[in-house]
Amino acid sequence: MISRRHALALMGGAAVAIAARPSVAQTRTVTDAAGRKVSIPAKIERIFAAGTPAAITLYTLAPDKLAGWPDPIRGDRLSYLPPKYAALPVTGRLTGRANTANVESVLKAKPDLVLDIGTIAPIYASLADRVQQQTGIPYILLDGALTKAPALYRQLGDIFDMRQEAEPLATYAADMLAQVKERIAYVPAGDRARVYYARGPQGLETGLAGSINAEMLDVVGARNVAVTGEKRNIATVSPEQILSWNPEDVVTIDQRFYKAVWENPIWEDVDAVKYKRVFLAPDKPFGWFDSPPATNRLIGLKWLCNKLYNGLFTGDFAAETHDFYQRFYHIDLTQAQLTALLEPAA
Repeated sequence: MISRRHALALMGGAAVAIAARPSVAQTRTVTDAAGRKVSIPAKIERIFAAGTPAAITLYTLAPDKLAGWPDPIRGDRLSYLPPKYAALPVTGRLTGRANTANVESVLKAKPDLVLDIGTIAPIYASLADRVQQQTGIPYILLDGALTKAPALYRQLGDIFDMRQEAEPLATYAADMLAQVKERIAYVPAGDRARVYYARGPQGLETGLAGSINAEMLDVVGARNVAVTGEKRNIATVSPEQILSWNPEDVVTIDQRFYKAVWENPIWEDVDAVKYKRVFLAPDKPFGWFDSPPATNRLIGLKWLCNKLYNGLFTGDFAAETHDFYQRFYHIDLTQAQLTALLEPAA
């Protein structure tokens, strides 16, 4: 599940076959993050990820259970995944800003379970109930907040009967969050970074304060300048609004914006541009800051802290990155890949 969703596009008039349900003896009941009691198979081998956050989180723990990627993985991002998993089919998304899957897509994948991870709200629970009713396939929703990553991995370990595999990932997440919290406590409140999160080629799309897309700023104690009072995750703002906010730092996930911002008249009077404090987040195979907002962001926490608060973390960050990619992405990075990750602006 990601920040903005649309209802499932159902095939009008299409006859949908209901999957055969396992017998009671072969099932168990779990309560998901929306409070829904869902009967799931005792053994789960194949999972349909409703959105990219679910796919990435599932891939980090149980890659062989992933039925496919909700969105295509293109270009050099593919080289940051083992060939076996880079070659998984594209199944489409049930959730997101433009859903690309439907009931028939789910049935075609023949999963034991549909998994969605992200923001929990009634509209998403309603979608889960509808898909589950129309397919006969259990559908669970779990909270994707970054601060809840340790609990999420342990819950997945319970659901998949993979507690031994899940615990090291949960422990890593807990340790990372604790380290960041400890170091940020040394930064006086008055010195906390004022940050704008720029999305899109013009940088005029942003994650609003309090949204899951800009959650990284909250975790590292920064102040998101995009406070509008709107209860949305993503919004488009005007150049005048950005000038009014005048952020001291800008974080972006868009390489087009990063390359163009230095000569863009819209941005020339913004402090972050004048003082060369615009930072391009690494994004291979998945974003370090957002895109999507899932456990892929864990590796970005120290990176972001050191960009906003120079020298807050010391140590061999390249070695830590290599370790993270082995643990979570099941790949042994080459030196060239490490360099490309840690110096994306180059």
